[in-house]
Amino acid sequence: MTTSVLESIPNAATPGASPTEKRVLLLKPRGFCAGVVRAIDIVKIALETFGAPIYVRREIVHNRYVVNELADKGAIFVHEIEEVPDGARVIYSAHGVSPAVRAMSKGRNLKVIDATCPLVTKVHIEAVKFAKQGYSLVLIGHRDHDEIEGTLGEAPDVTQVVSNVAEVEALVVPDPNRVAYLTQTTLSLDEARDIIHALKIKFPNIVGPHSQDICYATENRQVAVRNVAHNANLVLVVGSTNSSNSNRLVEVSRNLGTMGYLIDNSGAIDPKWLEGVTNVAVTAGASAPEVLVEDVVNYLQRNGFTSVEEVEVMPENVRFGLPPEIVQAIGSAGGPVPVT
Repeated sequence: MTTSVLESIPNAATPGASPTEKRVLLLKPRGFCAGVVRAIDIVKIALETFGAPIYVRREIVHNRYVVNELADKGAIFVHEIEEVPDGARVIYSAHGVSPAVRAMSKGRNLKVIDATCPLVTKVHIEAVKFAKQGYSLVLIGHRDHDEIEGTLGEAPDVTQVVSNVAEVEALVVPDPNRVAYLTQTTLSLDEARDIIHALKIKFPNIVGPHSQDICYATENRQVAVRNVAHNANLVLVVGSTNSSNSNRLVEVSRNLGTMGYLIDNSGAIDPKWLEGVTNVAVTAGASAPEVLVEDVVNYLQRNGFTSVEEVEVMPENVRFGLPPEIVQAIGSAGGPVPVT
């Protein structure tokens, strides 16, 4: 379990600091979600259990710091399965893979460990279900994202991807009365709502998942920004540029009229952003580690933001179990199964 940044920073202020002080509003929940913790743990446990090298298809999570740290421990990140030697052990990233990737892994006798987030797996199952029921599928999300690539592969012949309301207007399906929609798990709530609304206008009988596909962590972090942005002059989101949920946090802030920036670490902060600013809200995308948040808060403290106030918008206590491949391997080795 990570240590709260307030516990690691000396003389961090308690809530109720003087309004004349420059403040850091440290949002909670922030950072790692349960799916990310699980995926990272899977790679670490695989390395400890089986030894290096362990191959990982794509970035295990979309954060360069995390990927580099795991690479230093012996993980080898590849873009496609063809790069993995026959018979080797490979881990699928948290974003999931298509059936074609699974078939290719089987054909090459790879020892697969699946680190797909359970909430992404839920969307895959929904795609298969709707396709079998004869629906045309509309997948709401960003075409170049690993998650969309995997979900699209479940039923490519009946699935179309839309990224905005304008693209909804161009949709053509065989039967307008047999249409279903699914969403990428890391979308903006506002973005998804607008696209779903447009779909319901175009296809009045459209159906969707029983519960929303946008994951709890994506929603919680966006709600936290929404609740605090009006009290801040600036929102800094710690996360990598290819992290969808991190980018959405910046969009939420800007849509509310508060300038926001996505930063990998404190080195990406432009001092000009802090000019005339008294309150900085800091959060982190679901794949950004707490150590990078601490780095940013320490930078802000050195630059006059001496008061640090943690603002908890809602509690978050979700945990996911490890995949059977890992559990069985640990059991065979006689070791205890760790709790993630």
